Amino acid sequence: MKLQVMLLVVIVVTVFARVLPLELQKKIINEAINYRRIDLLMRYCALFLGAVIVSGGLKYVIGIIQTYLGQNTLTDMRKELYAHLLTLPISYYRKTQSGMVVSSLINVLAPVGDFVGMALAVPLTNLLTLLAFGIYLFYLNWLMACISLAIYPFVVLIIPLLQKRTNLHNKRRVDATRDLSNCIAEAVTGIHEIHGNGAYTIERSKFNGLADKLLEIRIIWNLYKMGTKAFNNFMINLAPFALFLVGGWLIIKGHFDIGSLVAFLSAQEKLYDPWKELMEFYQTYQNAKISYDRTMEYFDFAPEHKIVIEGRAPYQLSNDIQIENLSFVVDGGIRLLRDVSLDIKPGEHIALVGFSGSGKSTLALCIGQLNKYSSGHLRIGGQEVADMSKRDIVENMGFVSQSPFVFTGTIRENLVYSCEALMDEVDGKAPTPEEVEARLPSLDDQISMLQQTGIFVDVLRFGLNAFLDEDADEELAEKLIPVRRNFQTDFGEELGDIVEFFNESDYLYHSSVATNIIFGHARDKRFSGARLVDNQFFHDYLDEVQLRNPLLTLGASIASATVDILGALPAESVFFEQSPIPAEDIDLYKELVRRMDVNRLHHLDEKDQKLLLRIALNFRPGKHKMVRLSQVLENMLLQGRVRFREKMEQEFPDAVIFYDRSEYIHSRSILDNILFGKSKSDASQVQERISQSIIQLLIEEDLLETIVARGMEFQVGSKGDKLSGGQRQKLAIARVFLKNPRIILMDEATSALDNKSQARVQNVLDTRLKGKTTVIAVVHRLDIIKTYDKVAVMKAGKIVECGPYDDLMARKGSLYELVHGNK
Repeated sequence: MKLQVMLLVVIVVTVFARVLPLELQKKIINEAINYRRIDLLMRYCALFLGAVIVSGGLKYVIGIIQTYLGQNTLTDMRKELYAHLLTLPISYYRKTQSGMVVSSLINVLAPVGDFVGMALAVPLTNLLTLLAFGIYLFYLNWLMACISLAIYPFVVLIIPLLQKRTNLHNKRRVDATRDLSNCIAEAVTGIHEIHGNGAYTIERSKFNGLADKLLEIRIIWNLYKMGTKAFNNFMINLAPFALFLVGGWLIIKGHFDIGSLVAFLSAQEKLYDPWKELMEFYQTYQNAKISYDRTMEYFDFAPEHKIVIEGRAPYQLSNDIQIENLSFVVDGGIRLLRDVSLDIKPGEHIALVGFSGSGKSTLALCIGQLNKYSSGHLRIGGQEVADMSKRDIVENMGFVSQSPFVFTGTIRENLVYSCEALMDEVDGKAPTPEEVEARLPSLDDQISMLQQTGIFVDVLRFGLNAFLDEDADEELAEKLIPVRRNFQTDFGEELGDIVEFFNESDYLYHSSVATNIIFGHARDKRFSGARLVDNQFFHDYLDEVQLRNPLLTLGASIASATVDILGALPAESVFFEQSPIPAEDIDLYKELVRRMDVNRLHHLDEKDQKLLLRIALNFRPGKHKMVRLSQVLENMLLQGRVRFREKMEQEFPDAVIFYDRSEYIHSRSILDNILFGKSKSDASQVQERISQSIIQLLIEEDLLETIVARGMEFQVGSKGDKLSGGQRQKLAIARVFLKNPRIILMDEATSALDNKSQARVQNVLDTRLKGKTTVIAVVHRLDIIKTYDKVAVMKAGKIVECGPYDDLMARKGSLYELVHGNK
């Protein structure tokens, strides 16, 4: 309101500043120029300039206030709509494309915000300006004022008719844009299916059809918009014709003066600006109205359940569940659940089994209030689920789906997600990060949950692969130096067969020739292995230590051997693992070998010599077995290593971080720093031996928790795409276990886990949660249901039998058939 009042004051002053120059024009001509008064000319011109500056400055201020109001309103609308979207039932999103939702939030609402920003400023400013100019015109000459203003009634009558047609096509444009957004969103979501089926033509055809439809609609819409503008301009441009005709006649007859005519023409011309802005405002209003109405149509749905119930705290329910004659019917009258009845005691574990489509997941979703059942009763702790708020449910229940969603962010943010969601706002404000941190489970509890669910080793690996900041992590870097030293002392001999440790006096057979020369990590990309052949400093170094010709000879031997052995094979990487020549470059080196047959190495051109140097520098004797590294060249490289460091420290002191047993290398990972060497194999069993040794040392140095905490800061990517399916499921299970709810729903929550991980999770259920937490698990793998208190077998939306596993198997009923049918 303060801004609106300020805006009103600014507008009134602005209108006065816009009219004043018109009167000054008349006085400059009639008084200053006509009577040759320099003092009046200077005074009126100064006032004219001041009025123009004030008018321009105040209009800019109006624009600032208008923008602030509009953008704040747009942000508020987006926040409110997003909050509403989060509460809409899941059934709504089964029928709604994500692209439409995104388009509405980001694009469709934008014109509404723009309109709100200008809703007061534009019409008020321009109407007052028109009124002031109109009064001034009548003050100058009533007859010419009538002629000047006569065109506007015609414009007011015709413009709305044209705008009506424009609005019709604008509605079609909004709908077509939304359809196109949906098409894009669907293609992005289903990209695996598109690639799997090679359905590029199908999807391109869909998009092209919608794009062409939108093109046609936008052309027609723009034609109507331009037609409206053209008609308005035509009518406005008729006015000067009439003014010149009538005004000229009046001056000739002596009834009008030239200064007044100039002021009149100027006023009439300036009438166009506020009128134009009013027309644009009218179109903005129409666009905003259509966008707003369409948005309200699409999202005018009420949540199925209240989010919170004011006036009481969330229920703290006992974890018994009673289901009586429960039915669930979807659109079309399809009945997914039929009179289901089930009694679950506190702390009891029950498995829901059955063939696909039997209603297992549907029943679990009804229990979790994710589906709103159609009839019957479902009570938790004596309270009807349909009457409870969402907060009542999440306070007492945790849910893990078959394909759990992992949010963009860190491992830790996803792990504590359910716990953080329970934290209430205070006086309408979300808790501060400090308050959130204080109320979350401790780091020890978080790490313990990672261990119990089997994702601990993955998180530890993420931590070991992390990089330390040179300034912020100096203390941790210092603590890791002794770990490196102890690693080589304690495990150097034991792991000597699988790790090649960095030693300044030893040649590294499992590292490249380039790495052996540099014996460090390049900070400056010019000194990285791939770019050394283009580095003049490096070429000068090779000449100085007389390594150029030996390396060219090595490169020539590699090229010849590779072409002789692999030249006739398909260019597939599997055949080239023992050569530093990539499969895709084999044809290039075939041509080079042919040129080598007729030219000596030192007669090859610079380009060919670089090709030979490149593969020589990439050569790893421990991996590339086609040629052998001579003892002479090995000794030369070791001697050259010392000279390279000397030259670099003199000329490029900060370009390379040299390997030093007593210094932490910030450009390498924590694992690389502890290992201070290179693994001779990438085999999983080799990596496991190394990891177990490092874990043992980290425990001894009391650093394991610190490294795991680093791993918990690993960014999981968009929708968790940097995690495997099993890792996402483990993280989702850990998320719910950490919340420690009274009831846990698991909808095939371990389907992506291997047998070992499955057994680990099942052990937590059987040992920690049995008798305490009620567990309802939709199970597909029937080998894990023996430990459940009850097994409920579902078929066609009904429970056909329920009881302990052994009892049901003894009856040889539906469970027996299901178990033996799966064998």
